[in-house]
Amino acid sequence: MAFTFSPLSEQALVIETGAIINKESEQAVRKLSALLEKEAPEWLIEFIPAFTTVTVFYDPCQLKQAEVEQELKSLMAQMDEVEAPAPRQIEIPVCYGGDFGPDLRFVAEHNGLTEEEVIDIHTSGIYSVHMIGFAPGFPFIGGMSEKIAAPRRKSPRLRIPERTVGIAGMQTGVYPIKTPGGWQLIGRTPLRLFVPDQDIPSLLRAGDEIRFTQIDEAEYREQEAKQDADHS
Repeated sequence: MAFTFSPLSEQALVIETGAIINKESEQAVRKLSALLEKEAPEWLIEFIPAFTTVTVFYDPCQLKQAEVEQELKSLMAQMDEVEAPAPRQIEIPVCYGGDFGPDLRFVAEHNGLTEEEVIDIHTSGIYSVHMIGFAPGFPFIGGMSEKIAAPRRKSPRLRIPERTVGIAGMQTGVYPIKTPGGWQLIGRTPLRLFVPDQDIPSLLRAGDEIRFTQIDEAEYREQEAKQDADHS
């Protein structure tokens, strides 16, 4: 696989693993991330995996960008020997529709489906977390069926409740905190995806494998109370 290197700033370099989002580029991102964790150079500050890229932040006082690129190329010669770790498998329970998912009807009508069919399709997939971004702990989750794809709202909402599950294009995601947003809202999970006082605040990481399951409102309330008590 051919990688491309692009400067992002005086202390950051973007490594592109592919031009399109597919299993090959996703696997390359995961292997490169595993390599950087295992063989982290002294000049490495941090790295951020995304859909088809890994952005490397380095200490410019130790190396110039051309030297960083050369060292990365030497390090990446070991890529074939690296085995990406197995993805963590995480189940996200969701109470769909109603006040929790006010756009479920729109997603159904947009695709010529019933609301129940949208839920069936959304809960039948196995998804991958491509990256964490936009808001703290917000997962961009790929692998959703095009049968329930929907455009972003023309006018974003000014405040979306935390834990709300949304759809935009062929992606799905969960708002971990209250924030503005333009995704179509289809439900809410009782899980807390972002707990700032924990050592690792974000529940999800790039590369995680996700499955959504349906729960009713009573189950939602019960699990939400337990989650809040565990993190109080």
